[in-house]
Amino acid sequence: MLSKTIQKAFDTQIKDELESAYLYLSMSSYCHAVSFSGFGKWLRLQAQEELGHGMKLFDYVHHRGGNATLQAIEEPKAEFKNILELFKIVLAHEQKVTERIHKLYEMTVKENDYASQIELQWFVTEQVEEEQNATVIVEQLKMIGDNKAALMMMDKEMASRSSAK
Repeated sequence: MLSKTIQKAFDTQIKDELESAYLYLSMSSYCHAVSFSGFGKWLRLQAQEELGHGMKLFDYVHHRGGNATLQAIEEPKAEFKNILELFKIVLAHEQKVTERIHKLYEMTVKENDYASQIELQWFVTEQVEEEQNATVIVEQLKMIGDNKAALMMMDKEMASRSSAK
């Protein structure tokens, strides 16, 4: 059984994961609207992945005898200066998610909640990958700069993402 403190923290993390999905879906819509369907596809799959993360936590809460209480999700940003700005926001967002996961993990350590520590270890590992992916995309976009042909090639490459994990 989850303590009330841990239950509340998991509820917040579920909201954060669903909010991530909502943000990435909004970003996907923006990309499609400005004719970058490859980036749009990548972000839509990322949104599905984040939804899966939220559901993984939701299911875990119930497996531990809890009752996930859903919280309000804020309206995501919908307009961006360009693709580089958008992916800088993705990276900053993933860094913020990492911080939140680490704080939640610390709470479970303080409460000797070993099962939750094991569950959260998956998320700790996942965040390393999420930050790495976002960093690579940002760095590549910086290298491309204003080169429209290179940006179009990268958009095509982004479209090759086959599925969410």
